[in-house]
Amino acid sequence: MKKNHLAVAAIATAVLMSSNANAGTTFDAVKKKGFVQCGVTTGLTGFSAPDDKGNWTGIDVDGCRAVAAAIFGDAKAVKFTPLTAKERFTALQSGEIDMLSRNTTWTLTRDSSLGISFAGVNYYDGQGFLVNKDLGVNSATELDGAAVCIQAGTTTELNLADYFRAQGMSYTPVTYDKSEETVKAFEAGRCDVLTSDQSQLYALRLKLKNPEGAGVLPEVVSKEPLGPVVRQGDDAWFKVVRWSLIAQVNAEELGVSSANIDDMKKNSADPNVKRLIGLDGIKGEGLNLDDAWAYNIVKQVGNYGEMFERNVGMDSPLKIARGLNDLWTKGGLQYGTPIR
Repeated sequence: MKKNHLAVAAIATAVLMSSNANAGTTFDAVKKKGFVQCGVTTGLTGFSAPDDKGNWTGIDVDGCRAVAAAIFGDAKAVKFTPLTAKERFTALQSGEIDMLSRNTTWTLTRDSSLGISFAGVNYYDGQGFLVNKDLGVNSATELDGAAVCIQAGTTTELNLADYFRAQGMSYTPVTYDKSEETVKAFEAGRCDVLTSDQSQLYALRLKLKNPEGAGVLPEVVSKEPLGPVVRQGDDAWFKVVRWSLIAQVNAEELGVSSANIDDMKKNSADPNVKRLIGLDGIKGEGLNLDDAWAYNIVKQVGNYGEMFERNVGMDSPLKIARGLNDLWTKGGLQYGTPIR
């Protein structure tokens, strides 16, 4: 999710001081303690959510596991810190967590005034609207006068205001601190509409007693590129996080998966595959990692397509189509920067 601009301005000075204090230390500190401390949501199906035994799953969780696999050769060398939208940036900037992997939107304000850096985009999203089908509403343009449930401390509030103003419509905001509270309020009838990133709406819809009684409207009213975030100024750590995601995208492009990577390592003559796996090229030297860093990611976590499908795609309860998150060769936006 996303931070509103007033809150951003209020903490910017403190954040920049904190980021300067932490600059350049994360990579060595993580290696020394032996695990990655990763900030995630308090529970969002498909992105980061614990089961009844405390085991975390989701596309953002897998992003953390990929970084752990790259550094330690062990995707399980991660500890998770659940955070609300209000807490997430402070936790990162204070050093409580090493990276934030919590469906967080990459924006100019955040990138330029919070002392943080976005390492890439692991999910291209957009804000939408969930409505009760009994309302008979088929378009967001029919929501004039609606009560709208929103999670506090997010730019969802700004996007909502911008959209309704542009459409010449009015609305009543009903805000809550946690996404779980918004869906409960929606189900209880305290609002007509629930707005959030479309991916989150699909996840929240599953929490309803009657999921089939609600639907996501077709309009997408914003761009929400979501991805992992680190503190600004620690280039070594930033590059490890960034290239861990890139390695997964490249693996899918090359047809390398967790199931066939050992066979590819033994038999492939493709120089791109050899560089990905660590048999040729720069290997791990440029990132101060073992030569098998990308091999370990794919073997233990999977390529980007595997990660997407099991968490949010057709192999998951959400059953979200790849869409913009498909490879560039298939009409999507996922494009693997060359490993060479």
